[in-house]
Amino acid sequence: MKIEKNNYLKKIPKVDYIYELAQKRNEFKGIYRKIIIRSIRKILEELRILIITDITKVDKDLLDETNILDKVLKSSISAMKPNLVKVINATGVIIHTNLGRSLFSSKIIENLNIIASNYSNLEFDLKTGKRGSRYKCIEQIICDLTGAESAIVVNNNAAAVLLCLNSLSKGKEAVISRSELVEIGGSFRIPDVMETSGTIMREVGTTNRTHLKDYELAVNEQTGILLKVHQSNFGIIGFTSSVDLIDIVKLGKKYKLPVMKDAGSGYLIDLSKYGLTKELTVSEIIKTGVDIVTFSGDKLIGGPQAGIIIGKKKYIEKIKYNPLNRALRIDKLTLAALEATLMLYQDENQALKNIPSLTMITESPETIESKAQICIDFIENLNCNKLTYSKLYLSSRVGGGSLPVEKLKSCCVGLKIHGMSVNKIYNHFKNQEIPIIGRIENDFFIMDFRTVKQNEILIICETIKKIV
Repeated sequence: MKIEKNNYLKKIPKVDYIYELAQKRNEFKGIYRKIIIRSIRKILEELRILIITDITKVDKDLLDETNILDKVLKSSISAMKPNLVKVINATGVIIHTNLGRSLFSSKIIENLNIIASNYSNLEFDLKTGKRGSRYKCIEQIICDLTGAESAIVVNNNAAAVLLCLNSLSKGKEAVISRSELVEIGGSFRIPDVMETSGTIMREVGTTNRTHLKDYELAVNEQTGILLKVHQSNFGIIGFTSSVDLIDIVKLGKKYKLPVMKDAGSGYLIDLSKYGLTKELTVSEIIKTGVDIVTFSGDKLIGGPQAGIIIGKKKYIEKIKYNPLNRALRIDKLTLAALEATLMLYQDENQALKNIPSLTMITESPETIESKAQICIDFIENLNCNKLTYSKLYLSSRVGGGSLPVEKLKSCCVGLKIHGMSVNKIYNHFKNQEIPIIGRIENDFFIMDFRTVKQNEILIICETIKKIV
């Protein structure tokens, strides 16, 4: 057996020889040399391991040059493709953290293209001809939309919270309710961020009930800031009590302490007008007199990943000049995308029409059903007895830590394929050239058409046909 293994190992061709053969095949044209070499080494190493570990699976075909080249070609083509690819979101979760959160509108893409492919006045003041601030192009529009005195933007909301606490309360205590010590996706925890910022966390109240007297009793000479945090992706019901922001603001004024509110997603539009649960908009939060507010740009705002910080000018100036700000600042593409997004909010109807997240949130059940019906009609025309389908009236979710208990009426298509487990169906859809990500519910593979775009329905239909 050892001699047989050695014979096979000797027959494994050299890397340079396989590369020379690849150069003679048209299919390898346009594939970078480094990728081909890396693929050859990978395939030959796999052969070597197979011979050493399980000689019974080795035959002359495995060592055939054509067979090896075919494997190298497949590996090379795969390596040429980007790792970040388009997927179809059929989960029904609109702001899906794992699938890239909010989508950009065509207007945002247009502005991105101009800024990305040309030089820009990123830090150049066109009036004075001298160096300018990168925040100037968006600070005014943020202030106009929110009513804040001043604004700054960093690379995400976790960074915004970190920077604010480090700037305003480093080495001092931040008073916060135990019910707001949240953890959101990616193990982001408020206590960890507070510790990293250099702030000392001072917990008050209990998990379900916190009163104003709890905050006041915690105030001492070491107190640096009063902090309120949006509970993000969960809700507490039953025997509960929390303190309104406006009362904490009054307490802050009484003791001359800054009050900070982490709003999480941040609302520029009152979505309760469209049947959703009432949440304070950012401008309503500012009207309470709060000193600092932080929120995300890539959730309900519908823009790029960003942490927006607004509030009183004296505090924003202190935050701007914190050396940590340079490590957390945003680049020209984020600025371009955010400015284009915020411009749409100048007109609420334009925002609802052109910001995909808002469009999907406010889309009518009838419109969603019409999209699902196109898919059902296609399935019926397939006339495939292996395929069982059902139109299901289920619920979508906003996602991204926004309105965690909100359920949106939706229309879904549920699939079963005879002889195939629901997990296998899920994997078949997930492993397509354009992956389709659905969900599993009641032993059905579910596709929720609230988050499926009109031009993606045909792709879904063709994928169903291919799989069955």
